Amino acid sequence: MKPLLNTGTEVTESTLAAIAHMPTASLPVLMSDDFARRLSDADLMRIAVLLARKSYAEGGCPIGAVIVDNATRRILGKGHNTLVQENHPYNHGETAAIRDAGRIDFSRTTLFTSLSPCDVCATLLYMRGFSRVVVGDVTNASGTEALLRSKGVQVEVLEDVRGIGLYARFRADNPALDREDWKGVSGAGE
Repeated sequence: MKPLLNTGTEVTESTLAAIAHMPTASLPVLMSDDFARRLSDADLMRIAVLLARKSYAEGGCPIGAVIVDNATRRILGKGHNTLVQENHPYNHGETAAIRDAGRIDFSRTTLFTSLSPCDVCATLLYMRGFSRVVVGDVTNASGTEALLRSKGVQVEVLEDVRGIGLYARFRADNPALDREDWKGVSGAGE
């Protein structure tokens, strides 16, 4: 069976949304390797932001992440923050994407995250050997980029205006939940 998204398919918001919402293991049925190679960094960041929007729609913190193979551009893992949805204190977008990717060699991958990683996620990214991290929002949160660089991780900032607006709206509407996501329950009351 030929994948639906192939060489002749245009990359649109609808195709990116389909990729964001389809389980990672099923993506080879949805898109061909040729289509995957055509996804730009901005397209992959857009998928991360669509995953962040999914978390927000579920009542959670709007942070999403996508892991791609550097050579093939195939998506190996995706995830979104489920702190609220799963009552899980450290299931951030980055950790969810890593869990989805499984036990692989992360030194051959890039992680696209819709928001600058927290200290815990940044530590996990360099400990697992990611070669590259692309950050979609340093306007609402930043600080771990220097840490990642000091550990040999290539860090690029590719801000996504829609993701920045989404997180700003979330922070304004849910300041305690924003603080809890960054500092834990003890930090939520500050």
